[in-house]
Amino acid sequence: MSFFKDDLKEIKAILLDVDGVLSSDTSPLDKNGDPMRTANVKDGYAIRQALLNGIEVGIITGGAQRRVRERHLKLGITYYYDNVSDKARILDEFVIKTGISKKEILFMGDDLVDHSVMLQVGIAACPSDAVPEIKLISRYISDHKGGDGCVRDVIEQVMRAQGKWFADNQTEKQAF
Repeated sequence: MSFFKDDLKEIKAILLDVDGVLSSDTSPLDKNGDPMRTANVKDGYAIRQALLNGIEVGIITGGAQRRVRERHLKLGITYYYDNVSDKARILDEFVIKTGISKKEILFMGDDLVDHSVMLQVGIAACPSDAVPEIKLISRYISDHKGGDGCVRDVIEQVMRAQGKWFADNQTEKQAF
C-alpha cells in the first residue's frame, strides 16, 4: 500500500467532470429551459496554475454547452471532451494522445456515470456531495461541494505534494 501524498507526486494529469464537480448539481434554467452553469473563479485559477506548472488538465463531460466549453478553453485546457456517453473510451483516447499512463491520472467525478473511469485511474477523487457509490471508490473526498471549490482543493493537494503550489515556493506564475 502506498502513501497518498507520494501518489500525488506521480500525477501528471487531472481530468474533471463538469456537472456536480466544476459546477453545482443544481442549475437555474434560462428562458429556453436550458440549464445555466456557474463557475467558481478559484477553481479556474487553480486550473490555470496547474497548466502553467506542467500538469495537464482535461474535461470529460456528458453535457454540451458552448459557454462552458469556451470558458475552459480560455483557461488553456487542450483536452475538452463534451457530449460523452462513454467516458472510459475517452480516457483511453486521452492516454493515447498524451502518453500519460492511467496510473498518472487523477479523475474527479461525482455520479455513477464517472464510476468506470474512476476505477481505472491512479487516484479517484470526488466533491463532498458526490453520490455514496462514488465516495466509496474515491481515494480523496474534498471538503468542498461541486462548484464550490472542490477542484481548487484537489489541484492544490497535487501541486503542494509536487512542490509546485506558489505559497510553498513563494513564486506565482501569471494565470492571465
